[in-house]
Amino acid sequence: MDAQTNTLINGKFGIRENSEPQLRLFFQPIKNSGFNPKSFTLDGNPQVIRTVRNMWTGVIVQRCLVHIQRQGLMWCRRFPKRTDAKRLRELFKRVTYIETYKERDKFISDLETWEQRYGCHLVSKPERGKVFSDIKRARSMLIKALPDMFHYLDDSNIPKTTNGLEGYFSRLKHNYRNHRGLKPEKRANYFKWFFVLKSK
Repeated sequence: MDAQTNTLINGKFGIRENSEPQLRLFFQPIKNSGFNPKSFTLDGNPQVIRTVRNMWTGVIVQRCLVHIQRQGLMWCRRFPKRTDAKRLRELFKRVTYIETYKERDKFISDLETWEQRYGCHLVSKPERGKVFSDIKRARSMLIKALPDMFHYLDDSNIPKTTNGLEGYFSRLKHNYRNHRGLKPEKRANYFKWFFVLKSK
């Protein structure tokens, strides 16, 4: 979707996001048409990010801050009992509210402080269990995403979330539910029809 106009660029039914061959099958016609984006705003799927970067060398990848925040808060739990999780949860709550370089630098500084106090020790601890594992996952995700979280501060045309596309998906799914009786072989045609007639 074009972030400036909220117009769909391309859509296809049945593409698996974890399959590089299928992703290339989806992206190649777009590239062949001369499409040369400055940036992509994406969720955290690593295969999609790798494929985009391989096909458009040097393109900016902006990570969707809503996806980062939502996943991080889920892994930290709503009412965490551990101190490290409580502090990390507070950091995740700030993610979508960063609007200036000063706020970005403060966030990074606070994350580094958290990492020195809690994060480094998490890696070496032999603890197991769902809660502990999820805290480690939240930490890892945030650290890996950090280099691509704040490109929107350098260019106001780069959206910091995929909210526009998520809204489109929501409308698509709502309409599709009214056609649940479609035979499998006709589903692809339904989506082709929707993508053309409902491009916004």
